[in-house]
Amino acid sequence: MKPIAILETGYPPEALRDSFDDYPARFRALLGEGAKTVRYDVQNGHLPEDPSRYAGCIVTGSSAGVYEDHHWIPLLTDWLRAARGKTRLLGICFGHQIMAHAFGGRVEKSGKGWGVGLHSYQVMTRESWMHPRADSIAIAVSHQDQVVAVPADARVIAQCEFTPYAGLAYGDDAMTFQCHPEFQPAYAAALTELRRGSRIADELVDEAIESLKRPNDRAVLTAWVRAFLLLTPPPVEGDGSGI
Repeated sequence: MKPIAILETGYPPEALRDSFDDYPARFRALLGEGAKTVRYDVQNGHLPEDPSRYAGCIVTGSSAGVYEDHHWIPLLTDWLRAARGKTRLLGICFGHQIMAHAFGGRVEKSGKGWGVGLHSYQVMTRESWMHPRADSIAIAVSHQDQVVAVPADARVIAQCEFTPYAGLAYGDDAMTFQCHPEFQPAYAAALTELRRGSRIADELVDEAIESLKRPNDRAVLTAWVRAFLLLTPPPVEGDGSGI
């Protein structure tokens, strides 16, 4: 199978880099040992020349906003427009936002403030790669920006009151989520704690960290990502898998 390209658009804060993996390493763990990956440092101008050489491309999270004046954001925007239809595209957090931006939507810093902790989304559609099936998923989040207007050809696949456009799909070969299936609860908690007081109010930090102790659905969304990118088949009914 062709490799998966991981488009690295951001890095963990310096204070957490000795204790936690970088974002490409987390996506490699999410995809599993059998998946071959190639890493591209987007902030330093590196992007795949030929997206069709890859089974899929993951656009990671970033502390940047799509509306900010960084030289690499227009390059990535143009690349995504050109790559669409040539490979499978997955966007996570910033990746979710920049794909919506590239395809005709709008992203803004939300007046609702920070989304942190464990958020639960209602699943709005039944996509072919959604196995196991789930009516809702609870996943760690960390964002201020939100998609506030969706592209004309996007369909909303997940939503909640705080984030109405939490998951989007485009045709059969592009999908995005605002949440972070690649974040372990410990990293999500450490990241939120790092922003206590200076960026996020103490009360919200406390609520977020407490929420991260509850059960989550990382395994479900991980299975969806693998099914979407690696084209893993759904389980056969009655095979004893319990799914």
